[in-house]
Amino acid sequence: MAEAIILRSGEGRSYSLGKMTALFKADEDETDSRYCVSEWWMEPGTEGVGAHSHEANDEVFYVLEGAPDILIGEEWQQFVPGDFIRIPATITHDFRNRTDERAGLLNFFIPGGFESSMPAIVDWFDKNPS
Repeated sequence: MAEAIILRSGEGRSYSLGKMTALFKADEDETDSRYCVSEWWMEPGTEGVGAHSHEANDEVFYVLEGAPDILIGEEWQQFVPGDFIRIPATITHDFRNRTDERAGLLNFFIPGGFESSMPAIVDWFDKNPS
């Protein structure tokens, strides 16, 4: 039987990506790779991870704070707290924060297993500071 996951505000596995932080709440071990849940926090003037798509993974974003922009296909759109965005597999996407306030996104990656990519992403950000 699966166990409940209880993490308080700010808890989880944190990855520093320059002016951005990813905080993972649940992934492979906790969900049997069915989904991944993380928070993405961007300081003012932060570009995201770069336009990309996923062959077999949907992504859901829920705006927690600020007014981040999200690229969906070829169009950037600005969102506000409470907005919900689902990006199906194969659709190009990215996110950024062009405002002067911090922005936060809750992310669901379906199916899971994304966190295993984080060491390589952290390494890329370390070698390519913004």
